[in-house]
Amino acid sequence: MLQPYDPANADLLVNVNGELVHRDQARISPFDSAVQGGAAVWEGLRLYRGRIFRLGQHLDRLDSSARALGFERIPSHEDITAEIQKTLAANGMTDGVHVRLTLTRGVKYTSGMDPRVNRGGPTLIVLAEHKPPVYGRTGLTLVTSAVRRPSPDTLDPKIHHANLLPSILAKIQANAAGADDAVMLDERGFVAETNATHLFLVTRGVVMTPRTVACPEGITRAAVIELCKRHRVPNAERDLSLTEFYRADEVFCTGTMGELAGVTRIDGRTVGDGAVGTTTKHLSELYRELTYAEGVPVV
Repeated sequence: MLQPYDPANADLLVNVNGELVHRDQARISPFDSAVQGGAAVWEGLRLYRGRIFRLGQHLDRLDSSARALGFERIPSHEDITAEIQKTLAANGMTDGVHVRLTLTRGVKYTSGMDPRVNRGGPTLIVLAEHKPPVYGRTGLTLVTSAVRRPSPDTLDPKIHHANLLPSILAKIQANAAGADDAVMLDERGFVAETNATHLFLVTRGVVMTPRTVACPEGITRAAVIELCKRHRVPNAERDLSLTEFYRADEVFCTGTMGELAGVTRIDGRTVGDGAVGTTTKHLSELYRELTYAEGVPVV
């Protein structure tokens, strides 16, 4: 699965600390904390018909992550929302858009990892692209990566940080194996998530997903759990092993960039009957209805 280049994004205006510049001229300092040590947090948002789905929850998570990393100054929800609105308006965007927010600790006066050398406040980047859900609807192929998700005592997954090297290494393994994405286990050997999404399985009508021990508190994940409860779909959150995914009737992944996408093969094994399952399709439709019914107007 390789995301294609969309010519509609050729002349994007990117927002860097409130300044709108052409994508080819966008720059950040070599002294920025994201460049120096990956000291940044991020969020992925999706625009549906002029509204961003669960914007408040995304900004809450951004703020929480920045606080956990000890950022001294964090823009308010209102200020960030205003920059998103400005960016969307400048690009004439109303629907089918993915927005990547990145908030770094800011520019240092000298290189080094000590946060005390950051004196200029944070750097906020708003990157909005014309981008439909990135996964196909016929079923994804996954392989299990040798790279593990760290536990909270190593690097707490509740911090939505920009240190994505484990995910990138896992994705490299998936690419080499000819798969779409990689399954990542936690340090105990239970399934955590993929390199880019949360995972769910369906067995005998029960929808299950791993606990957030070694994966982020996903917003799309939470929405799917809410939909299950609201529509009386049996569901559970618990530790799940690879074997349970191998023998599941259905498997699907969730995320803002790809919404819900069925999985039909894991480690060379066919999931269920090899087609995207009925529960996955049902929840996908419910999720689509939810995204059109909710959202903060920004256009």
